[in-house]
Amino acid sequence: MRSEAAPQPVGLERFVSAGKGRGLRARRRYAVGELLFSCPAYTAVLTVSERGSHCDGCFARKEGLSKCGRCKQAFYCNVECQKEDWPMHKLECSAMCAFGQNWSPSETVRLTARILAKQKTHPERTQSEKLLAVKEFESHLDKLDNEKRELIQNDIAALHHFYSKHLEYPDNAALVVLFAQVNCNGFTIEDEELSHLGSAIFPDVALMNHSCCPNVIVTYKGTLAEVRAVREIEPGEEVFTSYIDLLYPTEDRNDRLRDSYFFNCDCRECITKEKDKEKLEIRKLNDPPSAETVRDMIKYARNVIEEFRRAKHYKSPSELLEICELSLDKMGAVFEDSNVYMLHMMYQAMGVCLYVQDWEGALRYGQKIIRPYSKHYPSYSLNVASMWLKLGRLYMALENRTAGVKALKRAIAIMEVAHGKDHPYISEIKKELEDH
Repeated sequence: MRSEAAPQPVGLERFVSAGKGRGLRARRRYAVGELLFSCPAYTAVLTVSERGSHCDGCFARKEGLSKCGRCKQAFYCNVECQKEDWPMHKLECSAMCAFGQNWSPSETVRLTARILAKQKTHPERTQSEKLLAVKEFESHLDKLDNEKRELIQNDIAALHHFYSKHLEYPDNAALVVLFAQVNCNGFTIEDEELSHLGSAIFPDVALMNHSCCPNVIVTYKGTLAEVRAVREIEPGEEVFTSYIDLLYPTEDRNDRLRDSYFFNCDCRECITKEKDKEKLEIRKLNDPPSAETVRDMIKYARNVIEEFRRAKHYKSPSELLEICELSLDKMGAVFEDSNVYMLHMMYQAMGVCLYVQDWEGALRYGQKIIRPYSKHYPSYSLNVASMWLKLGRLYMALENRTAGVKALKRAIAIMEVAHGKDHPYISEIKKELEDH
């Protein structure tokens, strides 16, 4: 028999939001930086590339982790973390040994396998489901096109292929629903520089609706999600987070929302489009480009962004940098450096420079990015904080301590609101300041 739902967080309530379905509403006032609630992961999976530097169980970042004695591929803080993670790790441990280099399920497949295992071992409502149960997740099944359905069938085939030993499967129709639910309700956990650490299910966090003018932000402390106010929230006000990167103009944001979450946003920002002109700033020339030239360049920018996203999987760093530089040259004839499409390609170029340890190159791009980022993103943006942090660390590495200290302090000021003053990431950055 299912146990009764755990009590809802004090000061918050689930309600029916007009035109949006379920939502979360404040019952009291919340100040900027105040924690509304936290939610432990229903289940989480560390991304493969972070194994060895983060604990597979609690996601803590530390040196000297102990590896699993069987597969030698999962790493843990201690015996306690290993024991706690064993019900999930056992789904993969023997399979990784058996498949060797051919063990390659996607992160979505790995996460879904863990949900199935968790539902079997914990049929009762968990501490992650005080407001919303996993079984209540929206799947938007009726809105899936043939391409999305085919991708889900590929994931189901991979689930059967890599996890047949330890899982009991529901029928195909139920698996289609579950994968569709995961695609709409899963979260990616990122570190302080917004590098990908893993994927997780946070049911109570998934209750919040989207706005491009959010009043809360979600950050992570290991596998615990924390939700803090980034604007004052009054009693009776709905609590909104953002599902997407808010850098881009209204049309692009809504394309992304429709593709991933099957709705259009009707927030103030999407109705007024008041930031779009600045985000799409055109170079001030004696002979201004025609409307058609601008439209064509926006189309080119969107195409090159998609081309680069695909190229990252198979091209070398030098080839990737060439795509960035050529596209920036071409777009720069029409767009100002503060145009978001220019910023997108500068950010990609900075990432390539960091990857090949070209610190001066990375710094040059970062210096061009930070001011427009601060203008285009909302207050207390993690994107702005992470850029200040990267710049601070680059300045320190290049022995410009004055600029480094200033940049790191700018990052801390945002993170103290978004992450909370006691977050381990902030302690680490403060230690960096002391050590220099």
